[in-house]
Amino acid sequence: VAFLYNKLQQLQFKSCIFCKPPASTHTAIPMSVTSPTTASTEPPIRMKALVYVDGFNLYYGVLKGSPGWKWLNLQSFFDELRLNDEIIGIRYFTAIVDEGRATSTTRDRQRRYLQALASLDRVTITKGKYQSREVSCRARCRERYMVPEEKKTDVNIAVSMINDSLIGEAQRLILVSGDSDLEPALAWIRANRPGCKLHVYIPQLPNEAHQRRNDAYRQMGIDVRTLPTDRLAANQFPDKVTLPDGRIVERPVEWPKDR
Repeated sequence: VAFLYNKLQQLQFKSCIFCKPPASTHTAIPMSVTSPTTASTEPPIRMKALVYVDGFNLYYGVLKGSPGWKWLNLQSFFDELRLNDEIIGIRYFTAIVDEGRATSTTRDRQRRYLQALASLDRVTITKGKYQSREVSCRARCRERYMVPEEKKTDVNIAVSMINDSLIGEAQRLILVSGDSDLEPALAWIRANRPGCKLHVYIPQLPNEAHQRRNDAYRQMGIDVRTLPTDRLAANQFPDKVTLPDGRIVERPVEWPKDR
């Protein structure tokens, strides 16, 4: 009894076995406390996106009258334009001009540009064709003559967008075209692939924006806006582009840089 009494006296001001934490053989690591005012450093989740460029619509919409914009690096331009997206591919659709002529300086400039584009790792080029069509003068003379007409580009874009929406590799599809013939394809994707986000950029100069109506896309609930032009001059290829096979393709002298 005396022994037990002495032990109780020794433990009188110490923790009992129930409130004393168990001994640990590991060194305690203090937990970091995050201040509620500290912003998260994790980058936002970016959507994978594919871009579809109607080459001639882009050219005639914004590039034709600005030689300093024509040597455009589409990859760097859309990476900069869509900072919150991961651009996994850019599909460029065009047709070869003056294909039936022996020589053509216009075709030579286009060829150089397509070679520069093809050197980019995320750009693919799909070619349509030109087909001659007979038209009549609507003025007084009423003469009939042949004009080249681009064929297959709108069909190629529509098929590519629908196919990619079904594959589902990208969560966002971005169209660069003002061609109303593409509206049915986007309407189909909107109705049948509702999880696929659609965006449309209309290639047009700011002072011409009132000339094109975007009601059809807006009524579908598709984001549509004018293609920004303020960074076109800043996203040009170098004057000399090295191709994968080591050859050099140079910027046409008719397309001088903006000063």
